Amino acid sequence: MGRAVVVFRLVLADIRRHRAQAAMLLLAVTVATAAYALGLSLRGASQALYQQTREATAGPDVVALVPDPGPAVAPALTSLARAPEVVAHNGPYRIVYATLTAGDVTSNVVVHGAAEKPGAVDRPLVTSGRWVRSGGAVLERGFATALGVRVGDQVTIEGRAYPVVGIAVTAATSIYPWAAQIGPGGGPSDPSGLAWLTRSDARALAARNDLPVTTAMDLKLRDPDATQAFVDAGHPELSTVRVSFHTWQFKAGQDAVMLNNSQPILVVGSWLLGFLAIAGLAALAAGRAAEQTRRAGLLKAVGATPGLIAAVLLTEYLAPALLAEALGLALARLAEPAIASPTASRIGEVAGPAGATIAATTALAVAVAGLSTLRPTLRALRTATVTALGGAARRPRHRPLLTALSALLPTPLLLGLRLTARRPGRAVLQACSTATTLIAVIALLAVHAQPVREYGLGSSALANLRDVHDRRLLLAVTVLLIALAAVNTVALAWTTAMEARANMAVARTLGATPGQVSAGLSAAQLLPALPGAVAGVPLGVFVFWLFSAGETTTPPLSWMLAAALAALLATAALTALPARLAARRPVAPTLSAETA
Repeated sequence: MGRAVVVFRLVLADIRRHRAQAAMLLLAVTVATAAYALGLSLRGASQALYQQTREATAGPDVVALVPDPGPAVAPALTSLARAPEVVAHNGPYRIVYATLTAGDVTSNVVVHGAAEKPGAVDRPLVTSGRWVRSGGAVLERGFATALGVRVGDQVTIEGRAYPVVGIAVTAATSIYPWAAQIGPGGGPSDPSGLAWLTRSDARALAARNDLPVTTAMDLKLRDPDATQAFVDAGHPELSTVRVSFHTWQFKAGQDAVMLNNSQPILVVGSWLLGFLAIAGLAALAAGRAAEQTRRAGLLKAVGATPGLIAAVLLTEYLAPALLAEALGLALARLAEPAIASPTASRIGEVAGPAGATIAATTALAVAVAGLSTLRPTLRALRTATVTALGGAARRPRHRPLLTALSALLPTPLLLGLRLTARRPGRAVLQACSTATTLIAVIALLAVHAQPVREYGLGSSALANLRDVHDRRLLLAVTVLLIALAAVNTVALAWTTAMEARANMAVARTLGATPGQVSAGLSAAQLLPALPGAVAGVPLGVFVFWLFSAGETTTPPLSWMLAAALAALLATAALTALPARLAARRPVAPTLSAETA
């Protein structure tokens, strides 16, 4: 029988015996690698979507915007179109700053005067309905989605109703809500949507309502990558007007602003998920240390080498971790389109996790598996064969001061404190697990405490897409962290109960009731959770401040205290059932099994 076959059979047999632990490893590594892969993949996702939209709509390389009116504007832009670097152009055309009402929602809108037959540059792709006609309006798809408007509905622009004849996408502007590019007079722009009218309708709109107007021209260059050199060239023909240039690289970068917070949320969230995975699995591995040591002794007794034993013990964790990584990458591939494009302003498909991302997630999966089982594996390898087969229990350290102090406590607290003191490493893991979960919860509360500037005007309800996207993403990561922390808490409580069954049986023979034993087992998890909750609150505020830009609003102290209290109550509730089940075990069979 080959070495690989031996390892495979031993690992498969162990996984079958410990299905719950394998399922926990699979769950923890899957969610951690999925979040990590998403965070790393978002780096170029928005630019990829912009490029695909640009190719599908013949997007311009440069947009020239003249905010000032006057007879010199059109001749200046026409002269610019004759520059040797320019191979095609669209315009000049009007951009009218107006307000649009759809139902009970009012929003800023920029209206582009468009030709009824688009030219070689900037051909918006109609995704529903048809292109502009006299008396009808076409809405940009991201804007229409935010308004909840479809083809056939009516919108009102500056008091005049227009039927929506089509919905389209373009690469000539940034995604919704940054369609304005520049504000009236060249100043800053407010969040705005984009609508197209015919050139005659746009001219009539501007004249009828005396609205601000910017004149624009879309340019196609010989070398699309030389946009900055074209902008810096000077252009004497523009000496009589004030011009703002927006390159396609600028628009792609502006699109990515929507995801500025998404990547840190996912990457930091994956680190926290990975840490929780390591904490939970390390506790379970420590609980199986005696079993693993005996197994290593049996393998040594039949002639197995240390390398073979290490391969068996490590592969038991590594194989499910790599399978979980594959599942996490598949989940990331499925979720990435929705996360990478929170608006409907772009078309195309995302490429999914690249080679560097796969390498990084593999490293994360290996780290979780390795750090979880490395210490028990080394201990098993270093234990002599006779000692490992003997299975002698380790005598707990004698701590006279702790024993004297704990004797004054109520029975449940006494039992819990002694269980905690005998397993300090596991207590640290429980405290860190609680602190990690509270970091995410406090960060979520801090995000909800920040003031939000909505896109609608007056009392209109047009949500801030960036804030909504960030909050939903942070909520999803927080829910995953809470779920994994809950699984860890139950697993830690059950492992502690199984290891302490002899001690608890002795306590019952000395007069402790099943209720006191159950409360003591719960206290063993609750005691380390308390300092974890205390540390998690300021750490959560610090993490939020670290990744925030500008001034931030600290969430109310009552919110944070309520979150810490909820974490402690959840710990007590989650440990109650396994503790109660363990406390109901009959005393005589337990002691007989230990002395057999």
